[in-house]
Amino acid sequence: MPLFEPDLRLPDKVDVVVIGGGIVGASTALELAERGHSVLLCEKGQIGGEQSSRNWGWVRISRRDPREVPLMAESMRLFEGLAQRTGRKTGYVRSGIVFGSGTEGYLAKLDRWRRHLEPHGIESRILRGAEIDRLMPGGNLNLKGALYTPMDGRAEPQWVTHAIAEAAQKAGAVVMTSLAVRSLDIAAGRVAGVATEKGRVHADAVVLAGGAWSRLFAGNAGLQLPQLKVLNTVLRTTPVDGPETALWTGGFAFRKRADGGYTVASGSGNTVDIVPDSFRLGLTFLPTYLEDWKSLHFRLSSRWAIEAGQARHWRPDEMTAFEACRVLDPAPSGRILKSCWAALGRAFPAFQKADIVQSWGGMIDATPDAIPVISAVEQIPGFHIATGFSGHGFGIAPGAGKLMADIVTGAPPVVDPSAFRFSRFTDGSRIRTDSGY
Repeated sequence: MPLFEPDLRLPDKVDVVVIGGGIVGASTALELAERGHSVLLCEKGQIGGEQSSRNWGWVRISRRDPREVPLMAESMRLFEGLAQRTGRKTGYVRSGIVFGSGTEGYLAKLDRWRRHLEPHGIESRILRGAEIDRLMPGGNLNLKGALYTPMDGRAEPQWVTHAIAEAAQKAGAVVMTSLAVRSLDIAAGRVAGVATEKGRVHADAVVLAGGAWSRLFAGNAGLQLPQLKVLNTVLRTTPVDGPETALWTGGFAFRKRADGGYTVASGSGNTVDIVPDSFRLGLTFLPTYLEDWKSLHFRLSSRWAIEAGQARHWRPDEMTAFEACRVLDPAPSGRILKSCWAALGRAFPAFQKADIVQSWGGMIDATPDAIPVISAVEQIPGFHIATGFSGHGFGIAPGAGKLMADIVTGAPPVVDPSAFRFSRFTDGSRIRTDSGY
């Protein structure tokens, strides 16, 4: 991880406090600071220390939930100029992504999905045979076809969040690390600031962008945010002479890194730890479980005892779970690592000569409908939530930060935010995933 130089003095008052120094929180802080608002960005650990630096590094619009497509189109536009905007390297490359299909039925679904890009004028097409081979040289892929979107790309997660946070500092935001926000400060029924481990800060607005920790924080404020954690396992390799275009298949997924190696993960395998919230939210998540059961591997692990032992309500003067665990650093799944590495070696023999340099796990913050909350909270005026990106947050974060800043400031929203409203979980709306097929 690059070295980040945090601010050291806690301000007494700001316009907006942003909780969480991941890519969504940093993007929100940058947008607000560039618009002239005073901002405090609080991170309990290190900037980008959790899922924002542990994801695949894909910047993709292909195969997204159709409700996310307009926001992702804006985010891709922002990624194009992000290096110039921040004055920092991001590793962004528009290299394209291929989603492979081993069956004609799934290929037909991918073909139907393409219609969601037509209003945005973004090219996406179905490839077969030699067309796939040209993009995937050296591969022994047994595919019926693939969806290819040339505008998709990649960036370096460990660079991007730092670049955005440093740009927010330069624009006037105060960015502090090792600073946990314990609770909201409420006066006369609305947000008056926050209580941190180092004292109170007055603010008219607060944005919760706490990733996998957001449900715990919101619960202490009396809000029921339906969110569970999903463990994704990732590895990186030594340099390999391989494709520039990223690839997803059922057995593995990869993308080239700026160092010449590859980031590799399972194309269809994630781990779900059974914890107390699994039962509290079981019925809410049941449709998602039924739809994705083949890709979810449930287990009983030490996470049960950890989360069962966490206080769910606390006072502002009490130490919290956010201080007890500064960085959520789960171990990767050895079974998934072995499976995806073997599948990659069979499909691309060049990788058999490579070494695994590092492997890691990251906790994805998932919602029942697999799209985020980017919303004001009606129950607590002045409070806002930007979380639940369900494994798709890295690429969409610049757009999400812009939309969140629009909502906080009352500016015309960059896209219609209604699909991302927090109230959808309580207003009788049907909560559903939407593959767009």
